[in-house]
Amino acid sequence: MTITTINSAVSDFSERLRREGGTASAIILDALRAAIITGELAPGQAISELEISKRFAISRQPVREAFILLGQERLIEVRPNRGTFIRKISVREVIDACFVREVIELAIVREVTRTRSATLIRKLRKNIASQKKVKTGDSRTFLDLDEEMHYLLAQNAKRDFAWEVTQKVKAQLNRVRFLTYDHATPIATLVAEHEAIVDAIEAGDADQAEKEMLHHMSEIYRSLPIMAEKYPDIFIE
Repeated sequence: MTITTINSAVSDFSERLRREGGTASAIILDALRAAIITGELAPGQAISELEISKRFAISRQPVREAFILLGQERLIEVRPNRGTFIRKISVREVIDACFVREVIELAIVREVTRTRSATLIRKLRKNIASQKKVKTGDSRTFLDLDEEMHYLLAQNAKRDFAWEVTQKVKAQLNRVRFLTYDHATPIATLVAEHEAIVDAIEAGDADQAEKEMLHHMSEIYRSLPIMAEKYPDIFIE
């Protein structure tokens, strides 16, 4: 996942269609999901197919398809006779997403620890080096790198479908993760946790790798109530 602004997505839209060969609806979906995760589209804000189709200079059909998927991810909601709005962050859904993510990622980290791929470890160390260079407040860049690290693990374990499953359920979770950087959980703390995971993988200690990953993913349970109290207008139970 690459976090971009909607304006950037609009300017790159034609190029991405040509370069990636993806569908218009998929590109619009990625752009809107990222905008919701970062708060560029704020909880409670109205959003319309017509408005988005005009911004992307495209027909309403691919936008409608993207809206359907955003609804399935519970990022937007249709209020009869009122319109479509960005949903508030559901505490319960965040906790559910954490459960699914833990089951999958704990299994993945054990698998990659057993293989101890030197190539993987080199990529992970490079990723962490980039994390350390992220400036305070640059949550977009850090979330990209955080996601990349976890994807590298899934990719090495050849668990692409499992990764897709986590992506579909954790959009709400990512909204909280974005809020917590430098507020509830300092980036430096997360980087140190990432290093501990990679150290355990390199040592071939699956139990320790699982323990470090669980501790890392449990950060959300500690930060969620802090964020819900800090931003009561954007959270629901």
